[in-house]
Amino acid sequence: MSAATLLVVDDEPRIRRVLQLALSDLGYRVLLAEDADAAQRQLAAGDVDLALVDLQLPGRSGLDLLAELRTGRPELPVILMTAFGTVESAVQAMKLGAFDYVLKPFSVDEIHTLTQRALGLRRAERELAYLREAEATSFEGIVAAAPAMRAVLATVERVAGATATVLVTGETGVGKELVARALHARSPRADRLFVAVNCAAIPGELLEAELFGVTRGAFTGALADRAGKFELADGGTLFLDEIGDMPLAMQAKLLRALQEGAIERLGSGAPRPVDVRVVAATHRDLQAMVADGSFRADLFYRLHVVPIAIPPLRDRREDIPVLARHLVERLGRHIGRAARLSDEAIDRLLAYDWPGNVRELANVLERAILLAPGELLAAADVPVGAAGSATPTGPAATGQAPGPPPPLRDVVERAEREAIREALRHTGGNKTRAAELLGVSIRTLWYKLEKLGLEPRP
Repeated sequence: MSAATLLVVDDEPRIRRVLQLALSDLGYRVLLAEDADAAQRQLAAGDVDLALVDLQLPGRSGLDLLAELRTGRPELPVILMTAFGTVESAVQAMKLGAFDYVLKPFSVDEIHTLTQRALGLRRAERELAYLREAEATSFEGIVAAAPAMRAVLATVERVAGATATVLVTGETGVGKELVARALHARSPRADRLFVAVNCAAIPGELLEAELFGVTRGAFTGALADRAGKFELADGGTLFLDEIGDMPLAMQAKLLRALQEGAIERLGSGAPRPVDVRVVAATHRDLQAMVADGSFRADLFYRLHVVPIAIPPLRDRREDIPVLARHLVERLGRHIGRAARLSDEAIDRLLAYDWPGNVRELANVLERAILLAPGELLAAADVPVGAAGSATPTGPAATGQAPGPPPPLRDVVERAEREAIREALRHTGGNKTRAAELLGVSIRTLWYKLEKLGLEPRP
């Protein structure tokens, strides 16, 4: 775990020195300031996790500095220290948002206890905010009946406890993130965050800041220090989805972070150690990309320590009935409408090749639950394919030899385009709700709208 940075603000050199020595021995990185101006300079120079501020400072008081921090750095916990404690000043400090209030003389143990509590609360608040953001795009469980998918889960069980990097491959919609979450849930890191980043949904020039964080002033609009996803995932798992879409320049920076176990925020030259287990995923052929020079060979081998290939849904048809029933039950609970599949509906689902894989299946079933007249879903309630037909897609459908298949990317894009159009029709054009129905973030939806030519980014 990376060491927390504490800022001690006190006009007495002896107090500053004692706290610096004691807190450094406890594993903290300690910065010092003798007044409010020096404190603001320290805060502007780098990230600070907690401030210990004396109430009586030359110039602006500790309460004045606290009020400034509540405006400019509201997330920063502040512990006030004073030898002149009064009920009035304590009440005023708490009203201004101080985490706590301690009287001098105090013991190092007392400061250490308050510091741990404040840092724990800050981490909990940051993790809660992230979990609330991620909740809309999370899925429950993995259903596997086919031998190929059971083999995937067996691999997950074997490697979950390791720290080795995992590369999950498979077509769009097969459940790569579900497998990554299963790796995290079965690992010793399960009590820490699982942080997902879609490398395809973030423009290359912003991806570095998203992954590594920024320092205030690093670029126009960087008004405060901000932790990146590597720091947020410290002690947990970082899931880099669509790693094949990462620009080459960013690949070099990612490789360095993986090799050194440390990152540098944008605008800062100071390395910050992080303990992160990385799981990457892509629908692309990275080995072919290495061959044509669009993906770094050294990064590929750094990621390809444990490969997990998820087969498409059409190659594990045994999963379709059990997966469909599982999704109907889960989606029905979410929508608030009970539903169940008829045998004819199952037959129709089995006759389709599912170019959009599990994601497409979930969208078809959610639409069926919403629009079906009754609880029992008939074959007519689950129209499949871009045209809404249930015609089987294999050679047996026509009795003729199959022609050359269309490029996989074209098939997937057609499925994505139809799913997005259907979601927007269902929500009356509400993109936030459409993103929820599709199981993606609003940022990813905007990216897809622009990529597929459905709507330009505003």
